[in-house]
Amino acid sequence: MSGPEVAVFVSGVSSMGLEILAGRVVAPQFGSSIYTWGSIIAVFLAALSLGYHLGGKRAGTRATTDRLVRLLVGTAGYVALLIFFGDQLLLSTTAFPLPSRFASLPAVILMFGPPTYLLGFISPYAAQLSQKEGIGEASGHVYALGTIGSIVGAFGTTFFLIPYLSVTYIYLTLGGVAVLTALYLALPDDSVSVLPAIGVVVLLIAATTTGALGYTARGEVVYETQTAYQELEVIDGGDTRTLYLDGQRHSAMDKSNPTRHVFEYTRYFHLPYLYASDPDDIDRVLFIGGGGFSGPKRFAAEYDATVDVAELDPEVVRVAEEYFRANEYDINTYVQGGRQFLQGTDNSYDLVVLDAYKRDKVPFQLTTREFMDLVTERLSPDGMAVANIISSPSGPASEFYRAEYKTMNASLEQVYAFPTSDTGAIQNIELVATKSDTRVTQEQLRERNQDREIGIDLADAIDGYTTDVPTDDVPVLRDDRAPVDRLLDSMVGQRYVIEETGSGSGDDDTNTTEPAAARGDPALTVRDSGAVTRGQGLHIR
Repeated sequence: MSGPEVAVFVSGVSSMGLEILAGRVVAPQFGSSIYTWGSIIAVFLAALSLGYHLGGKRAGTRATTDRLVRLLVGTAGYVALLIFFGDQLLLSTTAFPLPSRFASLPAVILMFGPPTYLLGFISPYAAQLSQKEGIGEASGHVYALGTIGSIVGAFGTTFFLIPYLSVTYIYLTLGGVAVLTALYLALPDDSVSVLPAIGVVVLLIAATTTGALGYTARGEVVYETQTAYQELEVIDGGDTRTLYLDGQRHSAMDKSNPTRHVFEYTRYFHLPYLYASDPDDIDRVLFIGGGGFSGPKRFAAEYDATVDVAELDPEVVRVAEEYFRANEYDINTYVQGGRQFLQGTDNSYDLVVLDAYKRDKVPFQLTTREFMDLVTERLSPDGMAVANIISSPSGPASEFYRAEYKTMNASLEQVYAFPTSDTGAIQNIELVATKSDTRVTQEQLRERNQDREIGIDLADAIDGYTTDVPTDDVPVLRDDRAPVDRLLDSMVGQRYVIEETGSGSGDDDTNTTEPAAARGDPALTVRDSGAVTRGQGLHIR
C-alpha cells in the first residue's frame, strides 16, 4: 500500500479503537447505559463527518503528505494529553447542568471529539493523493480501506487490547500506531520534518511512565487490569480489601475475618432461612453474580449446603480466588452468565440469590418475566429467590425497584421488600420471593429470628419489612420490552446511602448507618444538596 493508503487504514483502526475504549473510560463516571453508548456513537460520527466535510473542501489545495503527517501526529499528541489529564477532564465535565441521560455528552465531546475530528481529514486527503483513476474509484478505495481499518480496530481493541492492557497502555498503543504511521510517511520525503513525530513519541512515553505508582487516594492498589467486561482493581485500605469494577466498589473483605459481612445489605441474603419451614431444608444455593464472593463464602462456611456461583467474568472469579480467599471454601464456580447457566443446568435450587445488578448497569435479561419464570422452574417446591436491587423505596427513583417487584410477583407467589436504610435515598433493597402462597408476617419473622440458630441476627433487617409496594404505574419487564435504562435514569444525581456493619469480628456488632460520601469516600462527588453525580453511586457486595 502507498503511504496515503496506510494512513487511511490506520485512521480507521484508531477511530474505532478510540470509540470502543471510550465506553471503558466514561463508564466509571457516567455508567455504561444505552444513553452513554448512544452519546459515544453519535459524537464519533459527528466528529468524523465534520472532518470528512472540511477535509473534502480543502483536499484540492491542501492535500499533501506533510499534512497527513501533521494530522496523525496531532491525533497522537491529543491521545498523550488524555493519558496525562484524562481523569481531570472526565471529572470536570460532571458539573454541566444537563439532564441525566445526556450527562456523558460533554465528556465524550471534550475527550474524543478532537482526535476523531482530525482523523476525519485523512480519508479525503488520501483520496486526493490517490493514484486511482477517477473520483469514484479513488473514493471507493478509500472507503474500503478505512472500513477495513475500523474492523481491525474494533476486533483488536475488543478482543486483544482491552482484555490484556490498562487504559493507559491502550492509549499508548493507539497513539503509537499513529506516530509510527506518520514516521513511515515522513522518512522517505526529505521535505517533511520528523521532529514533531519524535516529540510526540517522547510525550507518549513520558505520559505512560508517570502514571499511578501503586497507590491512590482510595488506598494501596494491590492489583488492576482490564477484563473483557470491565476495569477491575483490588485496593487495600486499612484492614479492608475492596474490589472495584469500573471505578465502583463491588465487594469488600475484612482481611482478618474473610467471612464477616462488611456491608450491611449482604446480611439480608440470610433472610430465606427465616422464611423456610425448616432452615435445614435449604440444601442447595445458587448465587448469580460473584464479585468478591462475600455471600458465597459466608454461606459455605455457615451452612451445610451446596453453594454454586454463576459469574460471567472469568477474571472476577480468578481475582476472588487469589485476593478474596474464595478458593478456601467449598464453592462450585461456573464461569457463565446467570441466565445461560440456568438454561443449561438440571440442578434444582432451594435458594437463588440474584446479585448481578449495578446501580447504573443492569443486565436487562436478568430482570424480565421470562427470566423469573426460568428461576421459578429451577427452584424446588419450597424454593425462594432473593434479588439485590439498587433503587429508592419511594418517589420517581423507585421505578426500577417497583417494576422488578411486580415482575417477580408475576412469576412467584409472594414477594417481600426489605429496604436496607430508613432514609428515602437510593439504597440496596432486598426482594425475597417465595413459591409458597402463604404470607409470612413480620411478627412471625421476629419469632423465628429469636428461635432459630442461623448464625446471624436479622432483627434490624426485619424492621424494614415492607408490605405496600404500589405497582400500578410500572410495567412487568419482558424480554421484548424491558425499559431498564429509562427506569434507572431517575436515580441519576441522587445520593446513594450504604450501610456498613460494625468493625468488630462478628456480624452482630452495632451497625453504622453512614453515606459513603460522609466518610469522605473518594469515589463520590457530592454537591451541596448531597446528590451524587452520574456514575458515582456505589454498588457493593
